[in-house]
Amino acid sequence: MRILITGNLGYIGPVLVRHLRTSRPEVELIGLDPGYFAGSLTTTGPWPESRLDLQHYGDVRDVDETLFRGVDAVVHLAALSNDPIGKTFEDLTADINQAATVWVARLARAAGVGSFVFASSCSVYGAGSDTPRIESDTLAPLTAYACSKVGSERELALLAGPDFHVTALRFGTACGMSERLRLDLVLNDFVATALAKGRIEVLSDGSPWRPLIHVEDMARAIDWALDRTSGADFEIVNTGSDQWNHRILDLAQAAAQAVGNIEVTINPEAALDKRSYRVNFARFRELAPDHQPCWTLEAAVNDLKAGLEAIGSADEDFREGPYMRLKALNRLCADGWLGPDLRWRREGIGRAPWRGSAPP
Repeated sequence: MRILITGNLGYIGPVLVRHLRTSRPEVELIGLDPGYFAGSLTTTGPWPESRLDLQHYGDVRDVDETLFRGVDAVVHLAALSNDPIGKTFEDLTADINQAATVWVARLARAAGVGSFVFASSCSVYGAGSDTPRIESDTLAPLTAYACSKVGSERELALLAGPDFHVTALRFGTACGMSERLRLDLVLNDFVATALAKGRIEVLSDGSPWRPLIHVEDMARAIDWALDRTSGADFEIVNTGSDQWNHRILDLAQAAAQAVGNIEVTINPEAALDKRSYRVNFARFRELAPDHQPCWTLEAAVNDLKAGLEAIGSADEDFREGPYMRLKALNRLCADGWLGPDLRWRREGIGRAPWRGSAPP
C-alpha cells in the first residue's frame, strides 16, 4: 500500500507518520508539504520525515497528476490551520483549504486512488447549542477556517463513489506533544502559559465549550479511515469522544493543577465568545470501535508539561516564537522568504531560515 500525506510537516503529520510506521510497517509513505513550519521542531534528533520513504517539498495548489500515480490512499492534512491565520489570509485560506483540497481530490480520483481522508473540523458547528451536535445538524461556521472546511466537505461529497471513498473526519481541537509543536491551541497554550508565567489568565469568562482530541488519537482515527469497510462512500464523522467536551475554564484548571495548582483568572466582562459547541461522537464509536481515543485530559496535560520542560520552553514570550503558526508565517513574509501569495521566493525552500538541523 502506498499512502500520500499532504501537509506532513505540520503538527499532526509527524505523529501520524510515527503511528503508521508502527501500525503498518509494510506501507510506503510519501509526504508533500511546502515547509512553512519545518523548523518548529521539538526534537534534536533526525527530522520526523526521515521515517518516510519519500518527501516532496511543494504546494498543494501546484501539484499535478504525476504525484498520485501508484498511490492507494491520500491523507489530506494540508491547510492554513487556525482562525487567526484565516483572518489575516482570508482569501488564501479559501484557495488553499478549499479550492486546493478539491483540486487534490480530483487528481487523486482520476489517478485511481481508492481512499481520501480529509482532516475536517468540529468548528463547522460554530455557535452554541444545548444539545451536543451530530453530523446531520445545521452548520454555523463563524470563521474563514471553518467556512473552508464546510465548503470542502460539500464539494468532496460530489466526488465520492464506489471506487473513491472519502472520509471527512471532523476533529475536535487538537492538543498534545508533537515533533512539530503548536502552542496556538487552547490546551497547549494553557500548559505553556502555566509553565512560563506561573499563572493562567483566561481572556473570556471561561464558559464556552470545546471538544478536544489528542494528536495521537487523531492518528488512530486516520489509520481507521484509510481502509475503512464501514459507512458510505462519502462519510462525515465527528471524531473524538464525549468525555473530551470541556469548558475553557475546565481546561485552564487542568493545566494549572498539572503545573502546581497555580492561579487561574477569568474575564467576566469579556465579549461573548460565540464559538461554543459540544459534539456527539456516537457515530465514530459505531463505525470505529477499535480506534477510539485512548488519552485522558489528565494524561495529556501531564505529557505536555513533561514535553515542554524537556525542550526548555519556559519563555514568557513564547507567543512570539516558532510554535505560533501566524507568527511564523508573518516572519517568513516580512523577511522576504514568502510572497503575498504564500509561495516561496528567493532561492526557495532549500534555503529557508529554519531553526534546528538541516533537512535530511
